[in-house]
Amino acid sequence: MNMVINLNKPKNISSQQAVLKVKRLFAARKAGHAGTLDPMATGVLIVCLNEATKITRFLSNLDKEYIVRLKLGERTDTYDAAGRIIEKTKCPSFTKADIQGILNNFIGRIKQIPPMYSAIKLGGQPLYKLARKGMNVTRPERTINIYAIELVRLDLPYIDLKVLCSKGTYIRTLCDDIGKALCIGAHMVSLERLRIGTFRIEDSASIEDLCSKKDAHHSIDAAISHLREIILNEDSYRKARNGVPIVASLDKLYINQYVRLKGPENNLLGIGWVESDRIKIERLLDVFS
Repeated sequence: MNMVINLNKPKNISSQQAVLKVKRLFAARKAGHAGTLDPMATGVLIVCLNEATKITRFLSNLDKEYIVRLKLGERTDTYDAAGRIIEKTKCPSFTKADIQGILNNFIGRIKQIPPMYSAIKLGGQPLYKLARKGMNVTRPERTINIYAIELVRLDLPYIDLKVLCSKGTYIRTLCDDIGKALCIGAHMVSLERLRIGTFRIEDSASIEDLCSKKDAHHSIDAAISHLREIILNEDSYRKARNGVPIVASLDKLYINQYVRLKGPENNLLGIGWVESDRIKIERLLDVFS
């Protein structure tokens, strides 16, 4: 059972706990997820079973869309409602124009510092473990891309935003940064992930409905359909199955990107990385196991 599941993760469980529930439900040998959601967050969590665990990084890299609620006037140590309030300020009567003017500054390629309460490792230790000891260490900035921020609702001290962003974006950090820019602080109250690539919340299923809602089940081939496809001839197919790079002269549209590799009978073989004159085998997939 090599499947990719579009799960609607419930609140108050970790992504790993959600994965274990799905793994047990389908009696899978292996399971993993693409794109972590915090326990308080809900929405699209891509769960990969068995052979599909080999493609998680190719799904984690996809753009994501969220609905997030911020509370203005309160800053917390975790940047969300689970944390301790460390700053409190009376919220002025902001207008939509006031808020949108600040939001526009966060659209595009921006720098972001990951939160201390995160699973990023420093010296082999997750930051959240250091944070729990009261430590606040220097974290390197990351370049992320915020494609769009839409002000959905203004109900002070709360604002609801729809955010379309690149991989690696911490929405909690974005909330904290918006609060700083407004000079009153803010933290994330709720978060729902609406989309990862082509995986949409409308097509997802709860844990209880997973077995009956077949639309939430995807083959490996369908899950990585965002990658261009290359059909190999018999000779290249045989070499690729043994992990041997394939000499090929391809259109520049394929250069420096990952592709789906298929055999002469359109059967999925794996994922390759295209260089100028060859295809390097990145992942071999046994989709018939």
